[in-house]
Amino acid sequence: MENLGRQAAADDPAAARTPFTAESRKEDGEAGDPRRMLHGRQDERERLDGLLRAVRGGESRTLVLRGEPGSGKTALLNHLVGRARGFGVSRVVGVQSESKLAFAGLHQLCHPMTDHLPRIPAPQREALQTAFGLRAGPAPDCFLLGLAVLGLVSEASRNRPLLWVVDDAQWLDEASLRVLTFTARRLLPEPVAIVFATRVPDPSPEASADASPESAGSDPAGSDPAAALTGLPEMAVTGLPDPDARALLRAAVPGPWDDQVLARIVDETRGNPLALREMSAEASSAEFAGGFGPPGARASSGPIQDIHRRRVARLAPPTRQLLVVAAAEPAGDPVLLWRAADRLGIGIEAATPAVSAGLLHIGERLRFRHPLVRSAAYWTASPDERRRAHAVLAEVTDAETDPDRRAWHAAQAASDPAEDIAAELERRAGRARARGGAAAVAAFLNRAVELTPDPVRRRDRALTAAHAAHQAGGARAALRLLSIAEAGPVDRSRHGRIEQLRARIAFTTRRDADAVPLLLDAARRLEPHDVPLARDTYLEAMGAAMLSGGGRPEAAEAALSAPSAPGSPRPSDRLLDAMALSLAEGLHVGAEDLKAAVRAFRDTDATDEGALRWAWLAGLTAATLGDYETWDDLAFRHLRLALDTGRGVDLPIALTSRVVVKVFAGELAEAAALAARIETVSEAMKTPWPSHGALMLAAWQGREADAAKPARSVPASSHDGVGATLTRWAQAVLGNGLGRYQDVFAAMPAAQSDTAVDTWSLPEFVEAAVRSGAPREATAAVRRFGDLAQAAGTDWALGVHARSLALTSTDALAEQHYREAVERLGRTRVRGELARAHLLYGEWLRRHRRRGPAREQLRIAHEAFTAMGMTAFASRAARELLATGEDLRRRPIGPTGELTAQEHQIVRLVRQGLTNAEIGNRLYISPRTVEWHLRKIFVKLGVTSRRQLQRSAATVDA
Repeated sequence: MENLGRQAAADDPAAARTPFTAESRKEDGEAGDPRRMLHGRQDERERLDGLLRAVRGGESRTLVLRGEPGSGKTALLNHLVGRARGFGVSRVVGVQSESKLAFAGLHQLCHPMTDHLPRIPAPQREALQTAFGLRAGPAPDCFLLGLAVLGLVSEASRNRPLLWVVDDAQWLDEASLRVLTFTARRLLPEPVAIVFATRVPDPSPEASADASPESAGSDPAGSDPAAALTGLPEMAVTGLPDPDARALLRAAVPGPWDDQVLARIVDETRGNPLALREMSAEASSAEFAGGFGPPGARASSGPIQDIHRRRVARLAPPTRQLLVVAAAEPAGDPVLLWRAADRLGIGIEAATPAVSAGLLHIGERLRFRHPLVRSAAYWTASPDERRRAHAVLAEVTDAETDPDRRAWHAAQAASDPAEDIAAELERRAGRARARGGAAAVAAFLNRAVELTPDPVRRRDRALTAAHAAHQAGGARAALRLLSIAEAGPVDRSRHGRIEQLRARIAFTTRRDADAVPLLLDAARRLEPHDVPLARDTYLEAMGAAMLSGGGRPEAAEAALSAPSAPGSPRPSDRLLDAMALSLAEGLHVGAEDLKAAVRAFRDTDATDEGALRWAWLAGLTAATLGDYETWDDLAFRHLRLALDTGRGVDLPIALTSRVVVKVFAGELAEAAALAARIETVSEAMKTPWPSHGALMLAAWQGREADAAKPARSVPASSHDGVGATLTRWAQAVLGNGLGRYQDVFAAMPAAQSDTAVDTWSLPEFVEAAVRSGAPREATAAVRRFGDLAQAAGTDWALGVHARSLALTSTDALAEQHYREAVERLGRTRVRGELARAHLLYGEWLRRHRRRGPAREQLRIAHEAFTAMGMTAFASRAARELLATGEDLRRRPIGPTGELTAQEHQIVRLVRQGLTNAEIGNRLYISPRTVEWHLRKIFVKLGVTSRRQLQRSAATVDA
C-alpha cells in the first residue's frame, strides 16, 4: 500500500516522465532513454501531437496504445508527456504486485487534484474519499465513482488542459480500470485527454504450453487483462519500419554492417525496438559486420531463453540439425539451407515441425521467430553438430562470390589446429574489412590464432590480432591476445610493440596519466628498431598527457630528444615536433610549427592509420590556435573515418570532438544528438567514456543541473587533466551566463598551460574578474591571453581577445575593442562567441546611458542566443533589454518560430544543398525521418518545395 500515498504526477512534464516504481519498468521491458527507443514513429508522434492540439483547443480525447512488449509504447508516452507543455499531467504505471489493490491506480491519478474535491457533489466526493480510505463506509458504487472522477477532471481542467497517462494498463487494478474506462467513454467537450498503453497478448500457439505470466513476461495466450479498453479509440504500436529499424541498429553498434545480416536481424525482430536493442547489446560486433560470429551470446540465459531451448529440444534430430544449419547461416539464405540439407541427407519435410511450431519461417529469407530462437537452436546443439553445420555451409558457399564467408565457415568447422585454414583466414582478413570493418578483421585474425599450430607463427598472429581487436574496441580480447603474443622468447623490438599496445589499451580503458610513462618507455624500446613507430608512440604519450593532465613536461622533454623522422616527415612527425616545442617553450614559440602541422593534416587526403589516429589531436591543436575551419574539417573527417572503418576505439573521441565543434558553432541541437550517441556507443562497446562533450553542451545551453557537476571520468583522475579543467570551464560559462561572477572568480584560477581548454578558460576568468571588482587579476589574464591570441593570429582568437580587452579598458578604448571584437568574430562561425560580444557591448552601452545603441546590440544578442538555445545568456540579454526600456515580448528559448531543434538543423542543412540521405547521416536519423520532418517544416513555414525553403531559410537560420 505504500505507493498509495505517492503523488502520481507533477506540473513539470519532466517530473511526470518518471515512473513510480522500478518494478513496473523492468517488467514492461521498455525502460531506457526514450531518445533510443523513439527512432522513427513519425505517424504515431503526429497523431499524439494532434491529440494535444485538439485538447488545447478545448476538445476531449481518449486513446489506447496497443503493442507487444518492447514495441516502444512507453517511449511514445514519454514523447506525449514531454510535449504537453502547459498541461496538468497525472501519470500512473500499472504494477503486477498492486493489481489486486482496489483503486490503487485511481488514487495515484487523482491525488494531485484532491483540492478540487469540495467542488463536486457531496455523494460523489464521499464515494471517492471512501475508495481512497479517507473515510469509513461501504464499498462505493462504481457508477457513482465514475461520475465523481468525471466531475473531478472537469473541475481540474477549468484553468488548464489535463492529461492522464496510464502505462501498463494490463496490470492496473480492475476497479481503477473500470472507473477510468467509464470516465473515458463519457468525457464532455472539455480539455481533457486520457491515454492508455497496454500489451497485445502473445498470439503464438505454443505460448500457453510453455510460458506463464511470471516466466514469460506476458499474459497467457488469448487473455487480455485490459479487455475493458475495447471500443475506445486505438493506435497500434507495431515494429519500426525497415529504414528506422536499421537506423536504430546502426546508432547502437559502430562500424560497417553487412546488408544481408542487417536485413535478417530486422526481419527476425519484426522491428521491435527492445529486441533490436537487446540484439545490439548481446551479439558481437563481428556478427553484425558479416555474420562472423555465433548467433547471440552463448551465456545468454533466462526464462524465455529456457523456453526456446525446450521447444527446440523436443524436435526430431533431423529437424534440430536443419535448425542448426539455419542458425549458422548469417544471411538467412534459403538456397544455402536446402543445399546444405541435401549434403546432410535431410529431406525438405524435416522443416515442417519447426515451421508448424512457429519457430522458423521459410520464404525469400529464413526467419526465426525471434533472435533468441536462433541462438537457442545453435547453442542447444552439440559441438560436433555445430561443426558439421559449418562444414556443409562451407561446401555449399560459392568460393568465387563469397570467399570470406566460405573461409569463415571452414574455420568454424575445424576441430584441430590447421595452418592452411589459418593462413586462408589471414589472407581473407583484408576482404572482410571491406564488408565489416575492424570487427570483421579482428574476428578473422582471432580465429586464425586459435587454428595456428606453430607456436612462433601463433605469437606473431596474436600480436596482429591484438591490434585489430583494440581497433574494434575489444580491450579484453586484445589483452588476451597480447598474453599469447608474449608467451615464449621475446626480443626487444617485439617487447616494445607489445608494451606500446598494452599502454594504449590502458589509456583507452582508464583515461588516466598512468599510461604516459608506459608509452614513453615503449617508445624508447622501439627507437633502435622502428623510428616511425617510436615517434608515433611519443605522440600518443603527449596526447595522453594532454587528456589526463599528468606527465606533460616529461612527454615534451622525451619527444624533443626523440630521433628525427627518417625521410620526408609525415603529418604526425610535424605535429610531434611542434607540440613538443610548444609545451616546452610556450605557444608563442611553437605556433608557426603547429600551424604547419595542422595544415599538413588538412591538406592530406589520406584515409590511412595516421589520418584516423591523430585527427583528434590535430583538431585540438587547430582549436588552440583558433582555427575553427580546420578544426571543423578534421573533426568531421575523423568521425566519418571512424564510422566507415568500424574503428570502435576511435568513435567516442571522434564524436566528442564533433560535439565540441558544434557547440562553438552554436549548433546545439546537432551537438545534443551527437552527445546522446556517445553514451549509446559506449554502452555497446562496454567502455565508458568521460562526459566532456555533454558537459560543455549543458553549459552553453544553460542547464544548471547538468553543467554544475564534474565530468564523469573513467576512473576519476587524480591529475589536473582535461576533465578537471573542462569542468571548471563549463561551470564558468554557466556562471557567467547566469551572472554569478563572484562564484566563477572564486572557483576558477587563471589557466597555466597553452592547451585549447585552458585557452578557452581565460576569457571566462577575465569576465568574472572584471564583474567581481578584480581589475588587476583581469588585466593579467588578458595579457596572457593576448600572447596566445597574437601567436594564433586568427579572427576567433583575436576577436575574443579584443572582447576581453574591452572589459578592462577605458571608455574610448573599450568601444574600439568591442567594435573590433564584433567585426572579427562576425567573420567566423563561432556564433556563441559573437553573440557574447554583442551582449557585452550592449551592456557597456547601457551603463553609459546610450540606450538606443544598447538596445540594438542587446537585441542582436538576445535573438542569437534564443535561436541557438543558449538559455542562460538569453535570459541575461533579456534582463538588460528590459533595463533599457525595451518592451520585450516573451518568446520560448529555442529555434526561431515554431520549428523544433531538429527541424531547425534540417533547414540549415537543406540550405547547404544536402540530400535527405546526407542530412540523415549528419543527424543519425533515417532519410524517411528527414522526409517526414520536411513535410512538417513546409507546413510551418508556408512553403511547398526545397527551393522555396532554401530561399526562406534566412528567416529561420539566425
